[in-house]
Amino acid sequence: MRDRTEEVRERGFSDHVLVCTNDRDSEYAACAEAHGAEVYEAVTNWLRERDVFWSRIHVAETSCLGLCSADGTAIAIHPRGRWFSDVVPGDVPALLEREFGPEATRLGIGGDSIR
Repeated sequence: MRDRTEEVRERGFSDHVLVCTNDRDSEYAACAEAHGAEVYEAVTNWLRERDVFWSRIHVAETSCLGLCSADGTAIAIHPRGRWFSDVVPGDVPALLEREFGPEATRLGIGGDSIR
């Protein structure tokens, strides 16, 4: 095992957006069926437009975040400890603007708590 915390910090990484795209064969809701891929695309597009995608902010598709809903996708933003459910593609710009600022300049909030 390698602890790469300092290496990641030195590169300027400050935030991680996790977007559930989980799909399952079940009677219960799954984010894949609730616009998961489209929400992921909306997140990456918003960050690319502000030139912070894969620089300061990393985005990852995840399996279940435990906030399943037929009404939308689950998103977690860390290290801020922010959790959202029922997110549809049209919600993404307002959500990310609220978290990161209109031009994604409010980065690294809570970044010192990465361990």
